[in-house]
Amino acid sequence: MRAPLGRYVVRRLLYALPTLLGVTLAVFLLVRLIPGDPARLIAGLLASDDEVQRLRVELGLDRPMPEQYARFLASVLAGNFGLSAVTRTPVIEEIGIRMRATLTLAVTSTALAVAAGLSAGVLAAAYHNTAVDYAVMMAALGGVSVPVFWLGIMLMLLFAVHLHWVPAGGSGTPAHLILPAVTLAAFSTAIVARMTRGSLLETLNLDFVRTARAKGIGEGAVIIRHALRNALIPVVTVVGLQFGTLLGGAVLTETTFAWPGLGRLLVSAITARDYPVIQGIVIVFAAMFVVVNLVTDLLYVAVDPRIRYG
Repeated sequence: MRAPLGRYVVRRLLYALPTLLGVTLAVFLLVRLIPGDPARLIAGLLASDDEVQRLRVELGLDRPMPEQYARFLASVLAGNFGLSAVTRTPVIEEIGIRMRATLTLAVTSTALAVAAGLSAGVLAAAYHNTAVDYAVMMAALGGVSVPVFWLGIMLMLLFAVHLHWVPAGGSGTPAHLILPAVTLAAFSTAIVARMTRGSLLETLNLDFVRTARAKGIGEGAVIIRHALRNALIPVVTVVGLQFGTLLGGAVLTETTFAWPGLGRLLVSAITARDYPVIQGIVIVFAAMFVVVNLVTDLLYVAVDPRIRYG
């Protein structure tokens, strides 16, 4: 088992290299399509032309585009994203400082989405075509329809401004994590609930479930012990994809709640035209998404022992 699994992991990582290479090229080109001169913006409106030109040379913006990309790619492969054009500190250090906050928010939101989504999906499937089922599906529809920033503001007004139960923003205590985590988890909870319901309803119609019922096993045991595990494969896939989506979706949530993560840093870098920081964060997000997809594939074995990697 270990040898096929090891070969599978290596093969998947090799397959991911062209994807990451494409990401580096895409982000390199896209940030340079932003109108305006980044050297002028960074230097300030009062800077002289000589100062702007000196900064342009320092950032390598005076070189041909292919040469800029080659230098950028060589730095990335060496684990060096360069210096921030604004703070003049290594980009990797700035990302490292903010990474913990973003991962904390994403992991907490994913845990909330899995717990609430699985429970709601099982409940809807168990009471199919009843008021409970309709209520869960209406809530799920609302979860996928409500914009993240609007939901965050409404939760902030209710629980922070009017009720004073939790802080409105910032970080530092577990209480600061509640509102951004709930806001970020809302969409994923709805997706997990709908997927769990659909997959479980399909599984409940299979022969082995009918056999379990014919043996006199209670409906709750049939659903939890027999049907749910077999219905989890598509749910695991969705959870893995949603975790990657939460990393990207954290941009709006972190900005709304002043959460000191990578998303907020990315918004600041875009505003300041800080090319190195923008490029570094996007590449880190892409690499994390690849890793999450690989871990999701490996979790299939834990959910369904019949799966083998060859």
